[in-house]
Amino acid sequence: MHLFRFIIHRVLHAIPILIGVSIVTFYLINQSPGNYLSSMKLDPRLSDEFIIQEEKRLGLDKPWHLSYLYWIRGVIWGDNAAWTAPWKKGGCLNFGYSFAHNKPVFDVLGDRACNTLLIAFCAMLFAWLVAIPLGIIAGAKQYSAMDKIASSVSFLGLSVPDVFLALLAIYFAKVTGWFPAGGLIDIRNWDEMSGFQRMCDRIHHLVLPTFVLGSAMTATLMRHMRGQILDVLRSDFIRTARAKGLDQRIVLFRHAIRNAINPLITILGYNISGLLSGAFLVEVVMSLPGLGRTTIQAFFEKDLFLVTGSVLLATFMLVVGNLIADILLAISDPRITFQKTEE
Repeated sequence: MHLFRFIIHRVLHAIPILIGVSIVTFYLINQSPGNYLSSMKLDPRLSDEFIIQEEKRLGLDKPWHLSYLYWIRGVIWGDNAAWTAPWKKGGCLNFGYSFAHNKPVFDVLGDRACNTLLIAFCAMLFAWLVAIPLGIIAGAKQYSAMDKIASSVSFLGLSVPDVFLALLAIYFAKVTGWFPAGGLIDIRNWDEMSGFQRMCDRIHHLVLPTFVLGSAMTATLMRHMRGQILDVLRSDFIRTARAKGLDQRIVLFRHAIRNAINPLITILGYNISGLLSGAFLVEVVMSLPGLGRTTIQAFFEKDLFLVTGSVLLATFMLVVGNLIADILLAISDPRITFQKTEE
């Protein structure tokens, strides 16, 4: 029951955050110079009357706050303002129409958001599978050769920016030919592939983006895990367990690791935000069809509703990620309980 109340409490707190983000995004994109039709005004073949007519049809001639009210009405009730281009009516969560793509915003963001989540999930899985064992070994065998190697690798991962690492990955792919240099599928042969071949092709394309995006997170998690293991191994209950004659492996795996892993689950939500921001840069450099690349392109094209929908969707994923991290922390540590909302 407390878990249900906690989730409802967090969802209610997320609503004003999402509204605030949408207002700020809508205001900033409207205050930037020009609009979607600015490039068309430079075309001598288009008359001023046509440009004015298009501005009225798309609603770009209205103040930003009025445009926002029409847009938020469509998000909540699914209604559409008369001045917008036609899209599917009815139902809530109507995020408007993309001017550049000539289709509803949700249709544009659907596949892109899934691609970004897939890349972020693979990077997180890679980071945890590599960082946790290395952090445990480095902490359990302090100042050993393995500890020094792991520490050096972690410092290297923290010091190299994702953008530079992405460029190195593209160069490596071009020189060796072992991995694709961009994209998430082989568009030339995709329609001819079987289901298993498509899965293998997708994995093949995900190797380099996963390594690039997960490197910094791997280094961070490994440093945290090593520090937590060192702190826990100096604790009184570990000394007591050793004094009782318990085997070193039992002390490490049954007692030390279980207590050391909790802080890493706590920072899981913050890692999700770092993964999404890093994914935005990696998608642009490696030409990946994800949410970040779509958002940047929409910003340069002044695609108002697509920019707002992209930022709002990214914010929603961050909120959900932090909620999942809190729930996992409570599940892993029985000492943590969900307090009542009124407390």
